[in-house]
Amino acid sequence: MADSWNTDTGEAVYRSRDAVKNLRIRVRLERVTSTAALSKHLQQQVLSQQGRRAIELETLTSQGHTADNEEELEVGWQEKLFSQYEMELFQNEATCQTPLDRQYHAEVKALNKAKGRRNHRIFTYTDHDRYTSCLPLHQLQTSTDLLTATKSSPTFLAERMASVRHRRQDRRTMDCNVPKSKIVNWEPTAEFVKSSHVVNNAMQTMHIMGDMAPPERLGQKENEYLLVTIKTDGSGTVIVKPDFNKDKEPYRIVTAGEKREVWRLTLENVCTTMQPEEKEREQNMYKDLYVRHKEYLNSLVGQDFEMPPIGILRYLMNGEIVSAKGFEYDNLYIHFFMELPNNWSSLPLQSLSGVTQTCRAKTLGKENVAFFSYPFSFEAFYKCEKESEESIPQWPVIYFKVLSLDSWQRFRTEGYGYLLFPAMPGKHTVTCHTWRPLQTGTVSALRRFFIGGSPELEDHSYVRIPGTFKGERLSRFGFCTETTGSVTFNLHCIQQARAFVDATMLKKRRQKVFDQLGGFSQQGAVCTILEAFQRARKKMQEARESLPRDLVHATSQLQIESSA
Repeated sequence: MADSWNTDTGEAVYRSRDAVKNLRIRVRLERVTSTAALSKHLQQQVLSQQGRRAIELETLTSQGHTADNEEELEVGWQEKLFSQYEMELFQNEATCQTPLDRQYHAEVKALNKAKGRRNHRIFTYTDHDRYTSCLPLHQLQTSTDLLTATKSSPTFLAERMASVRHRRQDRRTMDCNVPKSKIVNWEPTAEFVKSSHVVNNAMQTMHIMGDMAPPERLGQKENEYLLVTIKTDGSGTVIVKPDFNKDKEPYRIVTAGEKREVWRLTLENVCTTMQPEEKEREQNMYKDLYVRHKEYLNSLVGQDFEMPPIGILRYLMNGEIVSAKGFEYDNLYIHFFMELPNNWSSLPLQSLSGVTQTCRAKTLGKENVAFFSYPFSFEAFYKCEKESEESIPQWPVIYFKVLSLDSWQRFRTEGYGYLLFPAMPGKHTVTCHTWRPLQTGTVSALRRFFIGGSPELEDHSYVRIPGTFKGERLSRFGFCTETTGSVTFNLHCIQQARAFVDATMLKKRRQKVFDQLGGFSQQGAVCTILEAFQRARKKMQEARESLPRDLVHATSQLQIESSA
């Protein structure tokens, strides 16, 4: 009369696009007694015999299967079912400390006024309950193993995860002291990695529990056993442990203690299956939602390509200060700013300067390289004063200065440099070499080494020809300089202009006219014809101006009437 049991108690992972609130599980818990086993065995024998009348076993069945020995219940996601212990606990309002406890007190009070709770042995711990994280570790790990009457010890990771669950619920700190240990460990050891390794995914948890105590001893914590654990995240992943029975045998739970009672556990997914009409309606609703969202995005972007006004060149630069290498001291940072020449302008809120973070250099080969990876963006506009202007006389310039800062707060100028805006759009990788002013003598070198400081430029644009310089020659032989390191930039440039496109099209049209005039192969003949046309047009205008105004007005009226 031995029953076969399902020994596969591992977790199952499901993925669904439906809302997790529609999840419903039917849990059946049944105690295995000698009477029930005998009744089932006799029933199987009678049904196996062909041609014989079935024997009534209602009396035998009613004596063995009572409400105390079995229970079947449908449980929804995060549905709270109170246990006998919780019913007695939340009846007293004095024990309620949190808003959730007071809510449970009101629900228990309402259940007592009504017909009572619909569950007897099966109850739940939702994600908001403090018991969800305070369950004993041996229950979380071995209660499902009791389904197969085996013993297992919790792993190291399970013990660490138990402490994580406790910390998630107990968020109140005892004091506000700053921890003395290092927050960031730059050189972790293997033992440190092992002791600090935890998995703390943002998942909601629900436990379906069972009270396996005798009817007269319900409500004791030591008789509570974990039946099912359900976890889910926001991406539609549902983890059920153990899995649904489906067409397999039930699970077996063996209680601890002297009696060692055996219970059957059956899990069934009873979610309502979506009808084809509802599924099609939902798909159409999603399609309509996606189409509306696409239309909304198109309305924000627009159908027309954004173009600057006629005669304006729009220049957009998305740049990155990649690295700096070859400098004398460590802990480098870069200060940079933009200079706009004549006829160039920027947006009112556009920032024309910036400072990178302080970066510690790394040794690569024989050089020390500081990787900044500092992004910046800039937008400028150039206005053409002359229609015949085909090239821009001056492009904007980025001036930068490399400095160092040590632990004693000593500042040192490491180098000056500049970067000219690329005239061609696209991606550019530019390496700019720097130099710094040098003051000869031992005192200057000692000052730079011990207290920091070095000669600096009063005007950073002196690195290049300043924009305010109006002369013809600029002399830089007033002081000594020293070549230092280099700075690397990545630049992504975009240019938009209507005037330059129109000029190009005009050139193409002129060339097309020249090609069509096959009899006039030389440019001089074409120019002669154009000059004759201009002289004839000028004579016509002079003759028109010499005529009386009344005659001109009458002629124009006659032309309008004839055209109509």
